[in-house]
Amino acid sequence: MPIIVQVDVMLARRKMKSKELAARIGITEANLSLLKQGKVKGVRFGTLEAICAALDCQPGDLLEYVADDLAASTPS
Repeated sequence: MPIIVQVDVMLARRKMKSKELAARIGITEANLSLLKQGKVKGVRFGTLEAICAALDCQPGDLLEYVADDLAASTPS
């Protein structure tokens, strides 16, 4: 998939655990895990807004576009 989710990177930068982020934004740890792994087809703007507020970041800090030819060689 050409969109790479980098929630783990921001969690590490903020020294926050996934469990804490899930609790702050009101989603299950399982759903957050699926999002972090890039296994979701979409994310609600409300959820994205909550993640950005909790991690004090911009949507572009969490999502990266990589062309298909480069995505195939990038490990997920």
